[in-house]
Amino acid sequence: MDEDGRTGGDGRRDAARQPELTARLDALHARNPDPWGFETRFYEARKRALTLASLPRAAFVSGLEVGCSIGVLTAELAGRAERLLAVDVSAHAVAAARSRLAGHRHVRVEQLQVPAAWPPGGFDLVVVSEVGYYLTEQEILALADRILASLEPDGVVVLCHWRHPLEDSALDGDRVHELLRTRTGLAVLAEHCEEDFRLEVLVRPPAISVARREGLI
Repeated sequence: MDEDGRTGGDGRRDAARQPELTARLDALHARNPDPWGFETRFYEARKRALTLASLPRAAFVSGLEVGCSIGVLTAELAGRAERLLAVDVSAHAVAAARSRLAGHRHVRVEQLQVPAAWPPGGFDLVVVSEVGYYLTEQEILALADRILASLEPDGVVVLCHWRHPLEDSALDGDRVHELLRTRTGLAVLAEHCEEDFRLEVLVRPPAISVARREGLI
């Protein structure tokens, strides 16, 4: 484990760094209403289009977006789910996302620190985009457990992350995806990988999904 606790650590160290992470991301959103250019960059628009095109069904019953930021992707996911919950750790980001989604009565935006906290209920769509490298490896493993416990038998998990090193993170997107795939044991249904980002759609292995749907396990 690194001395700063980013690549592992126990629950006490992870819990101790969460307020610092929250404050840092909140300050980032306070300084810039669109810190990553979600509204202006073609790269982001193209990545969203690929994410939406990768979804294997036209519509989902209950979706969860982890790390929604200002809600640009959320607004597009809203057309693909009967109910959608979007969460982010930053109060500034949550306020912006709520304003953006104000006309969508079936969408809720909540401030939530995952994986320490997790919404109740089951989801047949979970989207984790550009957020994994803000967590430690231990937190990512905990996130994987949370996702798997709340994923419906026919549920879909979408992962999308930048592949290059980040200055303030020990993890890149490839490592984030590796940890989540390995921990959940989910199968890769679809994958798009290029120089800048990796996009993966994960589902339960078919035999397990069918058995659970029929009440055999």
